[in-house]
Amino acid sequence: MNKKVKIISDSTCDLSKELVQRYDIDILPLHILLGDKEYEDGVITPDEIFAWSDDNKTTPKTSAPAITEAVELMRPYVEEGREIVCFSISESMSTSGNVMRLAAGELDADELVTVIDSANLSTGIGLLVIEAAIMADKGCSASEIKARMEELKPYVRASFVVDTLTYLYRGGRCSAVAAMAGSVLKLHPRIVVENGAMDAAKKYRGKLSSVIMSYTKDMEEQLKNARPDRVFITHSGCDRQIVDNVREYLESLGIFDEILETRAGGVISSHCGPGTLGVLFIAG
Repeated sequence: MNKKVKIISDSTCDLSKELVQRYDIDILPLHILLGDKEYEDGVITPDEIFAWSDDNKTTPKTSAPAITEAVELMRPYVEEGREIVCFSISESMSTSGNVMRLAAGELDADELVTVIDSANLSTGIGLLVIEAAIMADKGCSASEIKARMEELKPYVRASFVVDTLTYLYRGGRCSAVAAMAGSVLKLHPRIVVENGAMDAAKKYRGKLSSVIMSYTKDMEEQLKNARPDRVFITHSGCDRQIVDNVREYLESLGIFDEILETRAGGVISSHCGPGTLGVLFIAG
């Protein structure tokens, strides 16, 4: 029987279906609330979420996974006696990780289940999840995987540029002052994830296409010193040409074995809004 460690992540890791299949990862969905209707992340598309937000002049709410869903996802692996390593979005942003722990307790499987607070979001989590899946495939134990993930966490570089601050502001992720300044001056801040929280860094001005290229090129030194395995271009629905320009620039550096493009899922899109793009990697 295959007893390798099972890797589970909550849906905020924003990994594509192809990557989830390639690395044998199970996904536990968070929930999106559009008024009085509730959807699992992945069931409703970001574009549908944005259309609802425009129609209702408000932004969605999101919530952690249901404990019952976590229990049912883990149950078959627990019954096989397999170790499970679960990844959650930063615990300062959601109780997703705690849901996973509670589910392990319900299954009397605390010794089999290891929950890792990624201290990150989107493919900042995804980068760690893929590394863990590769280790699991090589036969590493849950404790070995956890130790390695704790070493890697400080080296994950997750940042993005937003087209509008409205969603971050309404979601309580950005100060009112920054939101007002952004709407008045048409600023596009670079949002950086550090120590499990989001913070506004450099502010760009101008057309989104030029802003995103400036943001990407500002990371050139970091990118040149990054781990070469993979880099993510993750966006919440950007103009195709903008994404292609970023990809061409990253290809021109000649550093990365893989340049992976993913669409942000429903939960992340609900908080960052349309037109957001990030370049995410692990520092060398």
